[in-house]
Amino acid sequence: MPRKRYYQILGLVLCWVLVLASGGNVTAAAINASGADLQGAAEVSAKSRAIQLEQAAETLYGHVLEGDVIKVRQDTENISRLFVSSSFEGMTSVEGINALSGVIIDLKAAIAGAEVSPQRWESAAARLRLAANSLNHPRQPMWIQYYKLIREDLNDLEISASANDMGAWKTALQRLQARYDTIRPAILISRQPEVVNAFDSWLSYAAGVPSSSQPLDRARLLEIVSYGQEAARILFGKEKEEPALSLPMAPESYGIWGLLGAGFILASLFYTGYRKYRADSQDWRPVP
Repeated sequence: MPRKRYYQILGLVLCWVLVLASGGNVTAAAINASGADLQGAAEVSAKSRAIQLEQAAETLYGHVLEGDVIKVRQDTENISRLFVSSSFEGMTSVEGINALSGVIIDLKAAIAGAEVSPQRWESAAARLRLAANSLNHPRQPMWIQYYKLIREDLNDLEISASANDMGAWKTALQRLQARYDTIRPAILISRQPEVVNAFDSWLSYAAGVPSSSQPLDRARLLEIVSYGQEAARILFGKEKEEPALSLPMAPESYGIWGLLGAGFILASLFYTGYRKYRADSQDWRPVP
């Protein structure tokens, strides 16, 4: 009897352990499912807020071009509130969030000025528009369209390097810097910070060339420009330019003697093949 009771208690203990184990798995699965649902909801919310931010930036930019001061101020406050109440975690890096925040701060500072500055307002609104678009469309952002302009500035820089003209170098570099400043926050949102830092470093070095204690020669200046061209190519995600293929050669005209010679060679080959075929046919006999 005691042995039977012992087995009953042991069975109950095993059943209890199995129930706990099963319950733990169910609980863990439920927690994981809940976490996945929360993450999915957060991603949907972030994407929705990014769309709202881009739409608000587009509206602001239109009102800036129209010169509607009252609506521009209202749009700026709406954008500020939208950014503060939103979380774009997972859509960009920490550097990207900081860049977007900096653009909004600069915009508010420009709008809050005592005097209306259309040029400053348009510049700030354009930077916000590009940044919001980059957040919402990281694969095909609008700032990619600036590649042609940046390349033109680099080409002008190359021309000034060839002529060793520091005045033209400064002019081309200032224009390049202004265009880059417009798109830099948007680039930080959709590119790795290391890529942006590489171009920043080159730009800083190139800007210091005119004030260098030892003037650089033409070869060194061209080398500096080539570094900038490569950094820009990587920054914009462009493929390396393949070398141009040579044009196909025009067909040669052989004339009548060329055609006769070709015919003679073909006839010789045909005759040789025929003789070999006859010889093989005579040597081979089927087995009776």
